[in-house]
Amino acid sequence: MSDRPDTPLLDTVRIPADLRRLEPEQLRQLADELRAETISAVSVTGGHLGAGLGVVELTTAIHYVFNTPEDRLIWDVGHQCYPHKILTGRRDRIRTLRAGGGLSGFTKRSESEYDPFGAAHSSTSISAALGFAIANKLADKPGRGIAVIGDGAMSAGMAYEAMNNAHAAGNRLVVILNDNDMSIAPPVGGLSAYLARIVSSRPFLELRDLAKRISRKLPEPLHIAARRTDEFARGLAMGGTLFEELGFYYVGPIDGHNLDHLIPVLENVRDAAEGPCLIHVVTKKGHGYAPAEAAADKYHGVQKFDVVTGVQAKSPAGPPSYTNVFAQALIAEAQRDEKIVAITAAMPSGTGLDKFQQAFPGRTFDVGIAEQHAVTFAAGLAAQGMRPFATIYSTFLQRAYDQVVHDVAIQNLPVRFAIDRAGLVGADGSTHAGSFDVTYLCTLPNFVVMAAADEAELVHMVHTCACHDSGPIAVRYPRGNGTGVPWPATPERLEIGKGRVIRQGKKVAILSLGTRLEEALKAADLLEARGLSTTVADLRFAKPLDSELIRKLLATHEVAVTVEDGSIGGLGAHVLTLASDEGLIDSGLKLRTMRLPDQFQDQDSPMKQYDEAGLNAPQIVDTILKALRMNSVGVVEGARA
Repeated sequence: MSDRPDTPLLDTVRIPADLRRLEPEQLRQLADELRAETISAVSVTGGHLGAGLGVVELTTAIHYVFNTPEDRLIWDVGHQCYPHKILTGRRDRIRTLRAGGGLSGFTKRSESEYDPFGAAHSSTSISAALGFAIANKLADKPGRGIAVIGDGAMSAGMAYEAMNNAHAAGNRLVVILNDNDMSIAPPVGGLSAYLARIVSSRPFLELRDLAKRISRKLPEPLHIAARRTDEFARGLAMGGTLFEELGFYYVGPIDGHNLDHLIPVLENVRDAAEGPCLIHVVTKKGHGYAPAEAAADKYHGVQKFDVVTGVQAKSPAGPPSYTNVFAQALIAEAQRDEKIVAITAAMPSGTGLDKFQQAFPGRTFDVGIAEQHAVTFAAGLAAQGMRPFATIYSTFLQRAYDQVVHDVAIQNLPVRFAIDRAGLVGADGSTHAGSFDVTYLCTLPNFVVMAAADEAELVHMVHTCACHDSGPIAVRYPRGNGTGVPWPATPERLEIGKGRVIRQGKKVAILSLGTRLEEALKAADLLEARGLSTTVADLRFAKPLDSELIRKLLATHEVAVTVEDGSIGGLGAHVLTLASDEGLIDSGLKLRTMRLPDQFQDQDSPMKQYDEAGLNAPQIVDTILKALRMNSVGVVEGARA
């Protein structure tokens, strides 16, 4: 919407230093204006809204109480960072969120000194904050590490690994547990707020410290008993026993939307000698915006929308998404085979497994943000005769690479990997781009790696995965909609390691993997118009390669080009290795590889990203013409009239 909310108080705040000049009683108005501005901005840009709305008050309180950026504030995942960006000097650009050349949808070090650590994947914040805290401690410099982590992110083991190692940071480390979903806290009210304020206060901490010093002089059994009594008393009143056992001083739970509760507790923690400290804050995703509060997903991720009604702009009708195609294909396979089970790591809707779960609730497992566990769990299922589909985004599967190697590949277990978000992903930028999966999987013995060129191929490949019991197998497919080809009535079991020729020519061969096939066919049309007879092959398999087809194409064409939407080390590297091993380029064949550039690409529309990467039809044509040493008008360089 073009109408901006009225924000007279927020207009006076450019950076947190301005915020700290306000009186505490002004903060409620500021938070309300900050929420309105966040809603207005995201209505224009789309993006992650619900998480940000849930932490408006918390964001305001943290920047008010702590000395950011000297105190390093780290937002776990970063979905909730839009209000933070508005308060830290970026309000004038907030309506460029997730657009080409605009603000990142996540925290990003190169964007602001108030973003000390980049984040887009979960559960990294405590480890990073601990690093900042210890570094400052060792350098005898002021500055804390403050990690804000959600209850969902606490399902990842990395968070507990960090907390187990946190004791050395002392009061320089503050962890704020943003509990917005799992309801791990008892009801929050005035009594709990009062207790939280008491146990975080200096008199209580000083008294507790005195008691500790006295108890240390008691005989060991009495010392242990005294310590346990203290922990039991506070655990009974406040909860938090687990965190206490990990060495944290626990405070909470407190109402994360009540600034009168938040501010005193944060001030007490800031001034305390006790630490490290964990503050348990209870919030509601989507808080303060009725359409978000009423939505099942609390407006986690939204398109552009109308602020008044909350109605989101609908994407133009088109072919189904690859995610939906996968879900329907897997449901069909599970109807035929009761041994098929599906596993996701906290992304049931993102991977399409919400639909599978509706059909087969007893055969669907959402393990939370625990990709390592997901893979090894799948390996155990496979070892016991089940047919598991580990359905995980390409970038999230990176987190479980050791498990893929050690627990799956080495043991040659038939785990099926359905790898969503392959290739470039548009507005989410480099943190979610599936650039590396072909490279990191094809290096592993025993693996079969497929890439779907369109919806029909994905259906065939899901069926092929279901039938493949001799070892691990993976199929990759992109975010977004398919090409519109009809789905096969009966899926075909593909022959492992066999590609297909889509178009037969004589001079130029384009060897495509995955959804770049559409651009390869466009390039072939352009080349044919120049009189260059072009073969287009869909290799289907990155591993094992269709070596017979590749040999034939390299032997019968003047120039060959591989095209893929993955990093160096993928299909092109394997084709080059085959050609080198078998001497296929010794007779003068011109062989080129086209892949993603060796850089992390910023967010933009996928078409623009692929243009930047040089993987659209015009760049394919240009690569071939250069290999043939032809100029732009199709004349061989060096020729004379």
